[in-house]
Amino acid sequence: MTLAHAQSLDHFGFVHLHGFVPAEVLAELRSRVDELFAQEGAAAGSEFKMEPGSRRLANCAAKAAVFRRCVVHPSILELVGRVLGPRFKLSSINVRSANPHNGVTQPLHADMGAIADEQGFWVCNTVWLLDDFTTENGALRAVPGSHRWNKLPQDVLADPATKHPDEVLITGAAGDVVVMNAHLWHGGTDNRTDRERRALHGFYCRHDKPQQQYQKKLLGAETIAALTPEERRLLAIDDPSNDELSSADVPRSGFLK
Repeated sequence: MTLAHAQSLDHFGFVHLHGFVPAEVLAELRSRVDELFAQEGAAAGSEFKMEPGSRRLANCAAKAAVFRRCVVHPSILELVGRVLGPRFKLSSINVRSANPHNGVTQPLHADMGAIADEQGFWVCNTVWLLDDFTTENGALRAVPGSHRWNKLPQDVLADPATKHPDEVLITGAAGDVVVMNAHLWHGGTDNRTDRERRALHGFYCRHDKPQQQYQKKLLGAETIAALTPEERRLLAIDDPSNDELSSADVPRSGFLK
C-alpha cells in the first residue's frame, strides 16, 4: 500500500488499482463465471438475492479456488485493513453482470445499509473488473467523501436512483480492481450497450459484524476441507462468535429486498 493508496481510501473512499489482475488469472475468472452462468441458468444468484436488469452469482467461495485466491491476496487485504482495522473477515464473494440495454440504474446505497459506529467503519468492498468499465456499459458511480457523512442516501435524498451532483463515474480496464470503503454512496449505472458488463465483488466486514452470506453454512464439507489456513481464517470457519452473528436474521443488502 502506497501513501497515495492510503490517502485515496481515506479522503475519497476508494482506490483504483490499474492492471492489478494478471492476464492468465483474468482469463480463468472470466471462463469460470461464464461456466457458472450457463450451469445455473435462471437460478443464478438465488442463494442470496436476484436483481432486475442483471445476472448474479452468489456463494462464489464454494464454486472455484480462483475466487478464493483473489480475496486472500495480501495486497488487497492490506488495503481492506486500512478501512476495517486489523480484525476483519470475508462477508461474501459474488458476481454481478449488468445485462445489455438493461435500463436499470442502481440507487445510491451503502452496502448492508451500514453506517459507521463508535468503533469506526465496518464494511469494505472490492470490485474486480472482468470487462472494461466504460461510460456506456454500467460502470460504478460513487460520491467521493460520502463514507464520512454517517448518513444513508435513502434517508436524505428524494430519489437515490437519480444522478448526484457530486458523483463520479469509475471507469477502467478489465483486470483493474477498485477497493472501496463500502459506507461510500455508490451504485451501478445502466448498461446502454449490446454486451454484458461483468464484475467480481469480494466483500469484507469487521470481525464483530455478521457476514452478508454465512460462509460456513454455504460452503459444504468438501470445500471447507480444501481451504487453506488463510482461507479458513478469512472465511471465519472456526469462529464461534461469527456462527452466532451470521446465523441471525439481519439485513444483508443496502438496496435489494
